[in-house]
Amino acid sequence: MISLPPSERDLHAYVDHQLSESDRRLLETYLSSHPQLAAQVQAWQQDAQQLRAALGGALQQPVNPNLDPTLIRQRLKRQSRRHLASAALLLLALGVGGLSGWQAREMTQASAALPMTDALQAYRLFAQQGVLPADLEVRGNGAMQAWLDRYFTQAERLPDLREAGFQAVSGRLLSTDQGPAAMVLYEDQSGHRISFYIRPPGPKNYLLPRGSRSDGELQADYWSDSGYNYAMVSPSGSAVAQRLQNTQKF
Repeated sequence: MISLPPSERDLHAYVDHQLSESDRRLLETYLSSHPQLAAQVQAWQQDAQQLRAALGGALQQPVNPNLDPTLIRQRLKRQSRRHLASAALLLLALGVGGLSGWQAREMTQASAALPMTDALQAYRLFAQQGVLPADLEVRGNGAMQAWLDRYFTQAERLPDLREAGFQAVSGRLLSTDQGPAAMVLYEDQSGHRISFYIRPPGPKNYLLPRGSRSDGELQADYWSDSGYNYAMVSPSGSAVAQRLQNTQKF
């Protein structure tokens, strides 16, 4: 049973012929005394008639055989079989000779990546440019070691470089492709800076042999121990780097 004045829902039900006979007569009586609302309902009725006529014409069109459900399922099965056959041929080709090629490619990529590039980038970003503030600022190794132990369990101890005139002053946590990393910044009384960098070897466990390399104005001395990769970064060919080499603390 509808109520008066009618709601918009009642009006649409009238246009769609969904009202009972008694409700329809009641609504028509109401519309006869409300010409503005009656005109709106009449416009809705015309729109509905046009829509039904358009849909009726589409339904009277001949059936498209390409849309037959049975034919569609058959085409999908044939396509699936072709895809499986292609995949099988690809696996066979890899088994015959391609697999060794992919392994060689992966090994080449791993060896081509220069070691501890991220340590050098971190030094340039934070030690030289000072882009972001440190996560921790201290003077000395004690508090810094406790901070590192929170994130890197059973890692090698922070290098003690007091003999070379350096002490830890700040640390920052970083994110790398291998996992979380950290850079500890050292300074001497003259303001010279070096950094200690630590990160995990990554999911493929790429541990590093002890080595050293130069990259522009910087030098990275790197090694692996206790399940982590490490690097000391310093100005290349400088007296600072020589002082570090003489201490032999890393």
